[in-house]
Amino acid sequence: MLRPSDFRGVYAIIPTPAKDGADRWDAVDTVDLIETERVINRLIGDGVNGLIVLGTTGECATITGQEYEAFTDCVLATVKKRIPTFIGTTALGTHEVVYRAQFAAQRGADGILLGLPMWQPLTVDMAVEYYRSISEAFPRLALMVYGNGRAFRFAFPPEFWSRVVDAAPTLVAAKYSRPNALLDSLAASKGRVHFLPHDGGLSRFAELSPTTTTACWSTAASMGPEPVLEQMRALLAKDAAALQKIATDLAWAREPIAEITSDPDLFATYNIQMEKIRIQAAGYCRAGPIRPPYNAMPERYAERARENARRWRQLCEKYSSVYAAGRRELRR
Repeated sequence: MLRPSDFRGVYAIIPTPAKDGADRWDAVDTVDLIETERVINRLIGDGVNGLIVLGTTGECATITGQEYEAFTDCVLATVKKRIPTFIGTTALGTHEVVYRAQFAAQRGADGILLGLPMWQPLTVDMAVEYYRSISEAFPRLALMVYGNGRAFRFAFPPEFWSRVVDAAPTLVAAKYSRPNALLDSLAASKGRVHFLPHDGGLSRFAELSPTTTTACWSTAASMGPEPVLEQMRALLAKDAAALQKIATDLAWAREPIAEITSDPDLFATYNIQMEKIRIQAAGYCRAGPIRPPYNAMPERYAERARENARRWRQLCEKYSSVYAAGRRELRR
């Protein structure tokens, strides 16, 4: 099983590719498995170090059970253990989570990405027990906490981390985006959890905790992974000048969507839409239509997402001559 110290490099997050017409209420069999296989092979060939699927961008909440199983099976059959792969298993209750985790484990997942049930907010006692029960049920499956406080209406306070690492021994990582709480969370977790930032927060996490920041997650990698791979290469090589340069480039690419991402309520409302629109526009992955009910997006925000994609593709071209070196460095 993966350990916290095993996380290194870029963990790409992909959408669950959708067939034409998937945005209709009466659509069935919406997952584009051909595109799923193609984009995974392309990402692995281009040098990503891990894969996370079926979170928010993966539209975990809006695909059917049959689609969930078909997609999970396709993902794991395509990866073939070449890189660590985490399957999202978040659901409304523990029984469904266990069913999904059993399916992922049987198909060869390295771990699961697990958020809290979203119907009622949980107390710390409830959250700790929830993760404890899943850890007990799957003692050989690495557990990554989906640490999105706004989505799950839970603050993931230090008390939670200090208790959950003792209760859930398979917990090894957290998908996490809160630099202001990082040091407290690290201390509370006793070094047993690898807190993975998103690509835009990588530099800040490295400033705060350089020894533990060796990996990140990236939805932007589905627009082309070269800029993030180069950022990670610079970080692991301790090349401060190069890291600052690419951080500036990434900030420039994100400028068009800053209005969305800087407003917690706005981002929570249009998260899926923004991700799928910009991924589709970039052309690296055919994300396809957005599944309802989240398939509405004001045009002004949609255009901001498309502009972000255009800028990102410029960075992919800029770093295409150096990303191969970054790939070799990450795989040592």
